[in-house]
Amino acid sequence: MITTEDLKFIATIAAHRTLAEAARALNITPPSVTLRLQHIEKKLAAKLIQRPSRTVSLTEEGQLLLDKGLLILQDLDDLQEQIDGRKELVCGKLRVLAPLGFGNDYIAPLLGEYKTMHPQLDIELELSDNPNWAKHHKWDIIIYIGELNDSSLKMITLAPNQRFLCAAPKYIERKGMPTNPNDLSRHDCIALRENNEDVTLWQFESEKGNPDIIRITPTLASNEGRVIKDWAMLGLGIIMRSEWDVQPQLNSGDLLRLLPSYSLPNADIVALLSSPDKERSARISGFISLLKARISPMPWKQATV
Repeated sequence: MITTEDLKFIATIAAHRTLAEAARALNITPPSVTLRLQHIEKKLAAKLIQRPSRTVSLTEEGQLLLDKGLLILQDLDDLQEQIDGRKELVCGKLRVLAPLGFGNDYIAPLLGEYKTMHPQLDIELELSDNPNWAKHHKWDIIIYIGELNDSSLKMITLAPNQRFLCAAPKYIERKGMPTNPNDLSRHDCIALRENNEDVTLWQFESEKGNPDIIRITPTLASNEGRVIKDWAMLGLGIIMRSEWDVQPQLNSGDLLRLLPSYSLPNADIVALLSSPDKERSARISGFISLLKARISPMPWKQATV
């Protein structure tokens, strides 16, 4: 089967008076031109130029190939121009995967705003706290919070995000304030099951950098972040939760931060993409820019409930 390179080669030959001139234009030797021409003729089982002849003279089959080939090459150029144009036009379908809670609170409203800005754009949003990494190429953008194991994707950090240990004031009144991680063994702990993490293993680090790993036995557990936060606010136990989710309740006093002198592993908010920057369409690049503008200032820092 002939290729576009074959068509371009024939077009170059037809544009010159002799094969020697064509060779100079192609920056190869005349024998190389002859060999490649013979190779194309062999693939087509047809002679393309008259022989013997001192000047290039196409056969009927050669002229047909040139005429049709030029149309094909022009169509390909037009297609490339259309694709390049779409890179600058926010249209098509944007597919986004995001965590359930964060996606509801921040990503869904931003996608609605983005759609209003670009009416030609179609949007598909899926919310899940247990993404199927085998199908990550289905999504243009994956918003992720937590420990990341897949390094094949391009990562853009949108905002830092600490994890806090929290409980309601009425729980502390009832059970007392823990002073170190080991105290948690006598407390009611609530676990959030997400991202296939080992959610009963709570890893602390003291101000001096000393690690302290505690295995909790949860009295309550759920795969929904809002559920465990509601349980904590009812005074049912202690939760480990992302800053973006509990900062408003910490601001209002509905929750108290526990063991503030100990740090937990960070869970930065990131956007994961399968395509490098220069290959991204305008719809992807535009939404990434909107995410950076709205998420990077960490709006939850100022939020109250």
